[in-house]
Amino acid sequence: MSQTLALRDAPDTPSNTNARVMLGFMLVLAVVVIVDFVVANRGDIGTDTSQYAGFYETLTQRGAIPSRFEPVFYYLSVALAATRMSFAGYLSVMFLVMMGTVLVATRRYHDYLDSDTRYSTFLVAAVLFLFISPVMTNATINVMRQGLASLLVFTALLAFYQRQWRAFVLWALLATGFHYSSLLYLFFAPVLLLKPKLQRIAGIAAFLAYCSGLTMILVRVLVPGVYTMVMAYDASSTFRAGVRLDFAVFSLFWYVLPFMVAPLVREPVRERINRSTAIYLVLMLPFFAVGWGNFSNRYLLPAWLAVSIFLAAICCDSRFSPLRNPVVLRMGMVGACGVFCYYVTHGIAL
Repeated sequence: MSQTLALRDAPDTPSNTNARVMLGFMLVLAVVVIVDFVVANRGDIGTDTSQYAGFYETLTQRGAIPSRFEPVFYYLSVALAATRMSFAGYLSVMFLVMMGTVLVATRRYHDYLDSDTRYSTFLVAAVLFLFISPVMTNATINVMRQGLASLLVFTALLAFYQRQWRAFVLWALLATGFHYSSLLYLFFAPVLLLKPKLQRIAGIAAFLAYCSGLTMILVRVLVPGVYTMVMAYDASSTFRAGVRLDFAVFSLFWYVLPFMVAPLVREPVRERINRSTAIYLVLMLPFFAVGWGNFSNRYLLPAWLAVSIFLAAICCDSRFSPLRNPVVLRMGMVGACGVFCYYVTHGIAL
């Protein structure tokens, strides 16, 4: 304790700054290791856990087999199966890969913000918000492949927004290699080329068209094959299909929030956050287009995961100093670790 206080009160020399940064990264690593152990050793929780278990067991017994899974996910699974590691080990590695996508997304977004806040602090804040979100649980124990792809889609769209075309192609290919649904979000990427006012008009129009049921009618009339495919997804489930106003309003709230709290965020980061909400808007558009089938919340997974990154940015450049205090954020991340472990062991997901 005395060493921690001494480090906090020490002069802000380069060596002390490096020590604080290393402390932040070490704490993130410790939290990830704990959560990784819980995720890897969870029970048969999650709609897809047993399917992945059967798939991995087949790979370990027979080697490469014909599969409908995406190439990056498939060949990564084949490589892991070749090591003969247990299924728990397989889940552990997959969770670490997902945390790798968190590193990629937060690093790229932090570079975009060009904030004075250290990246280590921003990473701590992002992990905090991810771990208190039931959406992260869903990405981890249910829709694992889409979870692996989601933040890569966010990163690809950020590159598109910044006109970094080679980076966009790289992250888009990697995201699609984990889950083909990534193509839905990439299809709407050109919206990012519009002026902010036109982007908002397009978003409002899509929201109203979805809530009125217009998009469902249009898809059913114009592309009945797509309508049938969407409605046939896990048709035996008890999920309430149709227009989900609760999901739509909940999602729109997170789009509006950065503008509502903008006066509480320091410039120039405030303006950069507000401009980048266009990426979140694009991530919502597939839901507004086809989000009326079974488990339609799966179309919102990338958007809802991205919310944690936006919240981290808001906190780390807040005018209210306790919200951006590294010690407070680290304590919050440790608490969030316990929350996430509870979510995983009890199957709480959104």
